[in-house]
Amino acid sequence: MRGFVIGAITALLSSQIVLADTLETVRARGYLACGASPSLPGFSSVNDKGEQEGTENDYCRALAAAIFGDPAKVKFTVLPPRDVFTVLQSGAIDIFAGHATRTFSRDVSLGVGFATIYLYDGQGFMVTKKSGIKSVQELNGASICLTQGSSSELSLADYFSANKMKYTAVAFADSEDDARRAYEEGRCDAWTTDRSILAARGIGLKNREQHFILPEVITKSPIGPVVRHGDDRWRDIAYWTLGAMLLAEENGITSKNVDDMKSTTKDAQTQRLLGSRDNMGTMFGLSQDWAYQIISKVGNYAEVWDRNVGPSTRLDLERGANALSTKGGLMYVPPFR
Repeated sequence: MRGFVIGAITALLSSQIVLADTLETVRARGYLACGASPSLPGFSSVNDKGEQEGTENDYCRALAAAIFGDPAKVKFTVLPPRDVFTVLQSGAIDIFAGHATRTFSRDVSLGVGFATIYLYDGQGFMVTKKSGIKSVQELNGASICLTQGSSSELSLADYFSANKMKYTAVAFADSEDDARRAYEEGRCDAWTTDRSILAARGIGLKNREQHFILPEVITKSPIGPVVRHGDDRWRDIAYWTLGAMLLAEENGITSKNVDDMKSTTKDAQTQRLLGSRDNMGTMFGLSQDWAYQIISKVGNYAEVWDRNVGPSTRLDLERGANALSTKGGLMYVPPFR
């Protein structure tokens, strides 16, 4: 009887592993299926050449580089917020690397989980300068544009209720661009979403200089890639893809100097990261040089930030909370050993 029970448990676990093995599914297909956010300049958008670009898209390229050694082996599927988790649960995509905020209900009730956090953000409000509004507290009784089904919708309700304020929601089901256009047309007094989205999509305003983002941040919005529950190896790979990019930044490793660092460094952690000692990749089914492939072909976290949303871009975003912990930010990675 004992042998039968053990055999049944083993069979059950084996079937779960087969069903949940996303890495092998991706390899057999020959490319990574990555869900992306629609039209979010700097984070996820299509350039003039028809190519996906942005920090979130570069994360998927880094993941593809880790798996295949080729960041081009990724297919993007752009998804509106209301469809993200349903499509992920269906298996149509392997990971959603878009602008999804981690919340309790999303993490525990939808059959999905956040593998890591690649952007620490918060919900804010944009208003016109001519309105004279200087604070969120002055929005009592205002009409506010937002995207239906986004985390901003519930956060807005919670904040206004807690502060005994009233508002009228002007909600749009399809995208943040609809909310932005309605705000620009004067159909609402303010536009609310994560501050990164206000900055990114605010570029599309005809007279951007006539608008500004209020100083208050009413929520914590930790944003990161989302995977299905039940595949711990896939979640580990998703986590350490970002981890490798952050560790590279911590250790001064860039796409430009990575080859020199690999051949000359005496630091044990850097040697492990770049695959010159201790085959760490075998622990979750990747090659010994998986992290080297990420860094050499996509870059470290700072490189991805700077080329997409940093000071030399239209968004001109400071790192803030997204700086390394050694520089006053929240980005922190466990030891690589």
